[in-house]
Amino acid sequence: MRSHNTSRTRLALTGVAMLASITLLAGCTGGGADEGVTEGGTSSEENAASGDKVVIGFSGPASDHGWLGAINSGAAAAAAQFDDVELKVAEGTNDVNAQIAAVETFINEGVDAIVLLPSDGAALTNVAIEAMQAGIPVINVDREFSSPFAARTTILGDNYGMGVSAGTYICEQLGDNPDAVVAEIAGIDSLPLTQDRSAGFADALEDCGLEVSARVAAEFTVQSGEAVTSQLLSANPKIDAIWNHDDDQGIGVLAAIEAAGRDEFFMVGGAGSRNAMDAIAADDSVLKATIIYPSTQAADGIALARLIAQAKTMSDLVTPSVANRIVLDAPVVTKENVDQFIDLAFTS
Repeated sequence: MRSHNTSRTRLALTGVAMLASITLLAGCTGGGADEGVTEGGTSSEENAASGDKVVIGFSGPASDHGWLGAINSGAAAAAAQFDDVELKVAEGTNDVNAQIAAVETFINEGVDAIVLLPSDGAALTNVAIEAMQAGIPVINVDREFSSPFAARTTILGDNYGMGVSAGTYICEQLGDNPDAVVAEIAGIDSLPLTQDRSAGFADALEDCGLEVSARVAAEFTVQSGEAVTSQLLSANPKIDAIWNHDDDQGIGVLAAIEAAGRDEFFMVGGAGSRNAMDAIAADDSVLKATIIYPSTQAADGIALARLIAQAKTMSDLVTPSVANRIVLDAPVVTKENVDQFIDLAFTS
């Protein structure tokens, strides 16, 4: 468990999220002063204008999960918006060796940039360093490499922030009930992302005097979500709130809840699927909110790769350079604001 003041943590997270949002809404980044950029950087108009042709290689895992499917399709859709981008897409795979081979092919072809969501960050680190040493900027998406020399820019969702957002929302609903029973349905416990989500959740709950009373872990699948939720409900005859880390497994979670005939609690989801947002908008189930884990990360990576390769900068920032690390926001989606997010939702 991280030992720090949670209120200060939330403020820090909000500040990072705002900066990241401003950066990405500007839709522009690029190389630093050492790449020949004039003082003050490039403007929004210059960044949007067609430039030199850029060939970008993209490799991501197999689309065996709704969120990953959206990651891959989002990358292709982003590239299609630019008339100066040619996208080379490697077949999605969870085989580390196959993905390494795909990146090596991009290096041999001399692409201008590589956007890479590694199936295993540590395992893909060396080949990413090889690309960087060959003068090809690598944009690392979602799963971090184990060396700072492996990527020009890293784009991440905020797993710890997801937990903080979920816990804060639940505190707002239950903060006046110190005896409330809060349950957690996590993803794969061995993954750092799950550990970070759980840590943020526990820290935020602690801030309002609550704690996780019951916890199970699933595997990010519908089947596992249904199975562990059935166990959770059987072992806990009364629950006040549930946070489910993942909306894909949430389909199974909701099926188990419906089968058990339970509705005395409310549930918060995670990631931001279309299914979850439709249920939130309809307001006819226990699901009342979900926490965004952006499926736009690879799409953002394509936009950043284009501008880095064209030696452009962040037009709305004073510093004429590009951030080497961008952490996206983890906002809470409820019935009141679902219309702002639903167009970017992914299908489970």
